[in-house]
Amino acid sequence: MADVMSMEDIRTEASRLNIDLSAVDWNSVWVPPGEDFGIKSDDEDLNEEDSLEFDAGFGNIIVVDNLPVVPREKFEKLEGVVRKIYSQIGEIKENGLWMPVEEETGKTRGYCFIEYNTPQEAELAKEKTNGYKLDRAHIFSVNIFDEIEKFMRVPDEWAPPESKPYTSGENLQHWLTDEKGRDQFVIRAGSDTEVLWNDARQVKADPVYKRPFWTESFVQWSPLGTYLATVHRQGAAVWGGASTFNRLMRYAHPQVKLIDFSPGEKYLVTYSSHEPSNPRDSHRVVLNIFDVRTSKVMRDFKGSADEFAFGGTGGFSGVSWPVFRWGGGKEDKYFARLGKNVISVYETETFSLIDKKSIKVENVTDFCWSPADPIFALFVPEQGGGNQPARVSLFQIPSKAELRQKNLFSVSDCKMYWQSEGEYLAVKVDRYTKTKKSTYTGFELFRIKERDIPIEVFELENKNDKIIAFAWEPKGHRFAIIHGDNPRPDISFYSMKGGKVSKLTTLKQKQANALFWSPGGRFVILAGLKGFNGQLEFFNVDELETMATAEHFMATDIEWDPTGRYVATSVTSVHEMENGFNIWSFNGKLLYRILKDHFFQFLWRPRPPSFLSPEKEEEILKNLKKYSKKYDVEDQDISLLLSEQDREKRKQLKEEWSEWVNQWKKYHQHDKMEREMLRDGEASDVEEEYEAKQVEVEELVDVSEEVVADA
Repeated sequence: MADVMSMEDIRTEASRLNIDLSAVDWNSVWVPPGEDFGIKSDDEDLNEEDSLEFDAGFGNIIVVDNLPVVPREKFEKLEGVVRKIYSQIGEIKENGLWMPVEEETGKTRGYCFIEYNTPQEAELAKEKTNGYKLDRAHIFSVNIFDEIEKFMRVPDEWAPPESKPYTSGENLQHWLTDEKGRDQFVIRAGSDTEVLWNDARQVKADPVYKRPFWTESFVQWSPLGTYLATVHRQGAAVWGGASTFNRLMRYAHPQVKLIDFSPGEKYLVTYSSHEPSNPRDSHRVVLNIFDVRTSKVMRDFKGSADEFAFGGTGGFSGVSWPVFRWGGGKEDKYFARLGKNVISVYETETFSLIDKKSIKVENVTDFCWSPADPIFALFVPEQGGGNQPARVSLFQIPSKAELRQKNLFSVSDCKMYWQSEGEYLAVKVDRYTKTKKSTYTGFELFRIKERDIPIEVFELENKNDKIIAFAWEPKGHRFAIIHGDNPRPDISFYSMKGGKVSKLTTLKQKQANALFWSPGGRFVILAGLKGFNGQLEFFNVDELETMATAEHFMATDIEWDPTGRYVATSVTSVHEMENGFNIWSFNGKLLYRILKDHFFQFLWRPRPPSFLSPEKEEEILKNLKKYSKKYDVEDQDISLLLSEQDREKRKQLKEEWSEWVNQWKKYHQHDKMEREMLRDGEASDVEEEYEAKQVEVEELVDVSEEVVADA
């Protein structure tokens, strides 16, 4: 066996040979069969237990039982019937249909084996034909061949399961108890994934956990920050803790491409799509809904990509993502999906349709849940050339009662925006002008918490302005709009207070095309991304003043931390230069910058909602000076420490400079004799003592011979 090298040894050797490991195509590296050279795969432990879940064996073969038992002369007819039924579902391999026959009687045994090209086609065949009624006496029973093997391994005699002693796990909320009140974030760069503390007071990122090849595509925090999810070929996994990040659970779903948590972290939705063997067929889609804590599949959904493509595109193969949208706040009671002329709403107690039927809404194209209540808004476009107007409707769940409806005329497009606490709904409506040659934009503003849900029609002063961006203030009553023409549009702020929309201010000709409100409201970043090369303006909406302007050249992403104290701007590998991220204070001061080659992701770790009541939070705000004394002392100590560190750094630089000067003085003294020789014995190095001498030099320029004729 070869000598074992640790990953640290490999990195050291790669550095010595000037090899960039992040640029190595690891999929092209092969080792001899059965040899791992002492390096354990990050995914190896996924196969240590429950290996049946990942068995690749005979998943593309189905067993069809309860076929008619027929003599030899009727064999071909029965085989033709079975082949006709199952070849409609997928392509049967050559010699892929086998119907066993009794040797003594020559009759069939009442079952057959069918081999498809892919396991997905076999799954579809089972789904479509299990329970298929050939005639009164023959109802098909269909199973995957691997499942039969699994059942055959079940012991004949029952044995009680072994009881394992209870071991307490790590407190998954321990990171929230950090004495410094810091927040964590995760980054992906090259092959490494790192979790770090944002230690803004020390002006640095403090490492927590680092792991190479932790995921095969991306990582994702759960909505309350309890789990970090990774994606692998075999499925998804979640990890947790303050510093150790042990794997807590895994979810078997081969070739998973996308994942999505429910708002309360109780459920995880996984998605995969598979190419059909027949190019004319649609992609095959598999969706699983797992219980996060137990990894049990609560419900699965399978079908063609066309069945899940309603409501726009955002996933793979034209499938809208997320397919299931969660409602009902953080309780995870309901989820829904958009279908053709229906909205299917499920409840998580039984994972079945509410009242066992979907809500029929002809030509519905979009819907979205309130972030706080079991209410959703839907949009139906115009029909019949404008004879039937477009409409927006609000529905209450589980009663399915329509709370409010608004008809809209001459509509070309519509988008819906909920305020974070579900108090307001803004419907942006693009309408055709009378000539139908152009459009203009207006807003329908719903006050959800008020009696009868009043609606206010709102338009900009220049209703022909193009709307570039719209965003509600989180936990607030204000909203902001970027409107006008590039490259310098205007930005207007409005308030919903007082029962009507009132304008606060308009900022003229700003280099911005995106809005990023602080999670706590009040502050907003006006950002110019993409074509604007990362222009940033930190704006205080309470005071209606700009706190700072800055630039993060080529910035692609901006994300506030969950407390609203800090902001991260990043340049991902979309650009080949300046990859990395900057951390800013809420008022636009650059705190520190970290460059990372092949930088892919930056995600703050979310925080769960506070357990304090609004009254208690208000009391703390009133007495903030009393509570802040302790932290003011700490801040002063840190400031003194940073000043001392700064002084030490300057002192060190001065000492290094003095040492460098003294070193060259020594060299100068050492070479004194040589300088004297070069100056013809002159001993002085002082420039003023030099005597300028004028030296005449004769130089022969040219020599030529000329023959002169005799006179």
